[in-house]
Amino acid sequence: MSDRVLLVVNPAAGSGRTGHVFDDLRRPIERALGAVDVEFTRAPGHASAIAREAATAGRRRIVAVGGDGTFSEVAAGVLESRVPSAVGLIHQGTGGDFRRSLGLEHRLDRYLEAIARDAPEPLDAGLVRHRARDGAMRERFFVNALSVGMGGLVDRYVEESKLGLSGTAAYLTASLEALAKGAAGRLTCQVVEGGEERVERLETRLLAVCNGRYFGGGMRIAPTAELCDGAFDVIALTGAARLPLLRAMASVYRGEHLELAGVRHFRASELSMELLGDAEQERFLLDVDGEWAGALPVTVRVLPRALRVLR
Repeated sequence: MSDRVLLVVNPAAGSGRTGHVFDDLRRPIERALGAVDVEFTRAPGHASAIAREAATAGRRRIVAVGGDGTFSEVAAGVLESRVPSAVGLIHQGTGGDFRRSLGLEHRLDRYLEAIARDAPEPLDAGLVRHRARDGAMRERFFVNALSVGMGGLVDRYVEESKLGLSGTAAYLTASLEALAKGAAGRLTCQVVEGGEERVERLETRLLAVCNGRYFGGGMRIAPTAELCDGAFDVIALTGAARLPLLRAMASVYRGEHLELAGVRHFRASELSMELLGDAEQERFLLDVDGEWAGALPVTVRVLPRALRVLR
């Protein structure tokens, strides 16, 4: 396998900032890592194709330069290749949730230290089958978290926003809009936990299936989640009323919500969800690794120790 690091750069990440600053980043990157190869993404999904081809060709370390979506695509490409290439991150995006879950401080030297150390750790990943934005049923990998309800609506509003906000501000503004305009969904969930199956019926505005601890631009949604324990943490903010959810959301940023009334927390290695009734499909959306991905129905399962990550 090739020892030369491949950087998969999303120039659109961080509202286009990554494309503007990459030339300035390249010099310190090459001081730390030696000469690198660079591929720029041109469209959604391109990072996955680049990573898949690079892993298949024997590239040993593939580094995403961009946001959570870029890292998710690069990881998905490596998983699709079935080659155990190591995946790294130089975060330059909006949310920064997976780098928080990885415990990486948002500093270029910290990212480069993790890549140069070249000691990849095994992490779980997830595989989800869902209704995509074009209406077709599709499968995709994910690494951090997916959610249904407000999460997908928040992503949609962040994607469509013209306010120019970034990071926590962008997600907080979009969350308040989604809380006002979103809908509660009545879900039937088939849960596999510890080899046993059961059915959960929930009314919720937000249900998150978490491998990592953070989502939504810094919300500590799953404070007890571990990245390599063979199971997801599932958190549902139940009920239809908006005010209790607003109070819970304030606690979510601190990770202090699990004991609140109306918060359901359980673990699952597999989970299938269906929305009862079609009336709320347009407002009860799916988020996968920080990207608006479509809607229900959703089936998800954990892939234990499927990914090797530099951290």
